Amino acid sequence: MKRNKIAFAGLALLGASSIVLAGCASGGGDTDSSETPNEGSSAAVITTNGSEPQNPLIPTNTTETGGGKIVDSLFAGLVTYKADGSVENDVAEDITVDSPTQITVKLREGLTFTDGTPVQAHNFIDAWNYGADPENAHGGSYFFSEIEGFGEGAELSGLAEVDDYTFTITLNTPATDFAQRLGYSAFYPLPDAAFEDIEAFGQNPIGNGPYKLDGDAAWEHDVKISLVTNEDYDGPREPANGGLEISFYASQDAAYAALLGGDLDVLDAIPDSAFGNYETDLDGRSVNQPAAIFQSLTIPQYLEHFQGEEGQLRRQALSLAINRDEITEVIFQGTRTPATDFTSPVIDGWTDELEGADVLGYDPERAKELWAEADEISPYEGTFTISYNADGGHQTWVDAVANSIKNTLGIEAEGNAYPDFASLLEDEDNDAMTGSFRSGWQADYPGLYNFLGPLYQTGAGSNYGRYSSDEFDSLIKEGISEADQETATGLFLDAQEVLLQDLPVLPLWYSNVVGGYSAAVDNVEFGWNSVPLYEEITKAE
Repeated sequence: MKRNKIAFAGLALLGASSIVLAGCASGGGDTDSSETPNEGSSAAVITTNGSEPQNPLIPTNTTETGGGKIVDSLFAGLVTYKADGSVENDVAEDITVDSPTQITVKLREGLTFTDGTPVQAHNFIDAWNYGADPENAHGGSYFFSEIEGFGEGAELSGLAEVDDYTFTITLNTPATDFAQRLGYSAFYPLPDAAFEDIEAFGQNPIGNGPYKLDGDAAWEHDVKISLVTNEDYDGPREPANGGLEISFYASQDAAYAALLGGDLDVLDAIPDSAFGNYETDLDGRSVNQPAAIFQSLTIPQYLEHFQGEEGQLRRQALSLAINRDEITEVIFQGTRTPATDFTSPVIDGWTDELEGADVLGYDPERAKELWAEADEISPYEGTFTISYNADGGHQTWVDAVANSIKNTLGIEAEGNAYPDFASLLEDEDNDAMTGSFRSGWQADYPGLYNFLGPLYQTGAGSNYGRYSSDEFDSLIKEGISEADQETATGLFLDAQEVLLQDLPVLPLWYSNVVGGYSAAVDNVEFGWNSVPLYEEITKAE
């Protein structure tokens, strides 16, 4: 069989997933071109916002954005993603796709973890075996499900060490974008020391990335985490600064106030309360650009009144009762776009012409009719709630959605605030939600499948609504096994049309990354997935 060698040095990968992204802002935005950005100091620490990680900082156990931002700074994977979503090698020297189910990985030699031990093939194999066990990974085990031996024992039989710096991956089913996924945090390596005391390691991780913890007390829980440059890192993300201080703010408004007050260098989420004035406030030091982020409302399958025919009618009615155009225009002021599917417009293969997408429009009369049909099956009583995390800046839009539902359907609807993201996720994990909840997806890698399989496939790690459909599963499996990209894309679109009938979540809108930075920093660029490229940011000491 012909071997398809992929060196991953900025090349397009697997024929495949490219993304279309608007130009990124950097180095002072719209400031006068005669101004010269500072070259920065290698000792300067960049201050930025974040949130308390839900779990200890173990890559395979970190699937939410608060912990992900930190883990991505502490670790380096086989490949990494550039600002536009293209792939380049990091720890990998090359990745060779020998067949649709066989991949050979060759590592660069001489790389080390911050404890001085070498980064070798067994560090990836051991980490992936650990992460593949659902007992060890918070949703992350799903990413290893296509490796041979998944779910069959303590180790993945599809991982084999050839020598210290070479290993092979055998898949149990063709997955044409698998090599593209290998920059995601679930696939990071772990040093031998991690397995001596994995609990302690999660509080004080030893990584191989561009940054490392600033001492044993670097993580002040619910306050901040401090990182310094890893002087031994040798890869494409070499920092142009001396470190990061990531502060955990109780609200986006508090973080924005810190930015305006000079206490924060980079903010990756402007609060909706500032949408009308942030561009003036920041005087050119802001961005508003498309990103691979999808927002939705999840209604768990286990809730009363939301199962079977009655549940389908109610989901459709609720979707038609939400005035997405008005909410995105009035509240988000051009920073969100009403959703027409379950993915993102920046991902190759996206379309706004899916059959059944009219259920995402605002049609109050049809919404009332469908709700009445559902009431004939079983009358609805009580209040429809939308749970959200108060530290994420969601209250305004949640209230607007609740009011739109209330005014259209004539039922009681209101928001239900959790104090933080971690506590909301805890109840989602334990199937303890008593109503709907806000949900979203920041892509792990730039591909259509990543927006679909991990969220809606039966048993998937991030399928918090517990949706299951044989038809959807079959289409997704066929699509990810299809080598022809056009055919694969068609299957993913067919799968989305199944979702439009069942509505396991109600698509709301696509998010832009709307961020800002202070006059103290330059070379600020936000990537395809909305995260700032911290290593590129410069700051005078």
